[in-house]
Amino acid sequence: MPFSLDTPQRAAELAESLLPPLGDRWLHTQAVAARAAEASKAVLDDEQDLLIAAAWLHDIGYAPELRDTGFHPLDGARHLASLGAPDRLVRLVAHHSGAVYEAEQRGLSAELAVYEREDSPVLDALIYADMTTGPAGQRFDFDRRIGEILVRYEPGSEVHTAISKARPYLGAAVERTQERLNAS
Repeated sequence: MPFSLDTPQRAAELAESLLPPLGDRWLHTQAVAARAAEASKAVLDDEQDLLIAAAWLHDIGYAPELRDTGFHPLDGARHLASLGAPDRLVRLVAHHSGAVYEAEQRGLSAELAVYEREDSPVLDALIYADMTTGPAGQRFDFDRRIGEILVRYEPGSEVHTAISKARPYLGAAVERTQERLNAS
């Protein structure tokens, strides 16, 4: 049976082949994957591996060798698609953490729209894992994470503007995941 990129082990291997030279980005990715494993109780049993795999792969578009548009969700999704990754995994990476808001700022909405965004507990939990993990793997609450992003990026920059606009959407996803975890 051929390996599948939507298993956590294979996803971790791919991430580890691309991200360690990026230092903090690799620390962040490892911590997001661990956070996703914790949050996996918020999704159906048969979707837990997909969530964790998406967490491992959410930032692979930052790898210099994958850089095409400079927009990491899109560059990562394109790379995964080129490897024959499952469509749902590709779409989760493409749309992690409100990517649609930054795509709009960068003039890449049409390119991102190729990958349909799902509204699901899995995407919510991926957002939760990313939006409660700091840039070097620290455990943050949502407000601290948003604050740190807004400080790291210059006001008026694409990321600063996008995160400011995405904050209600992201906060709602984090809240829904927390509610699902509390109920599990």
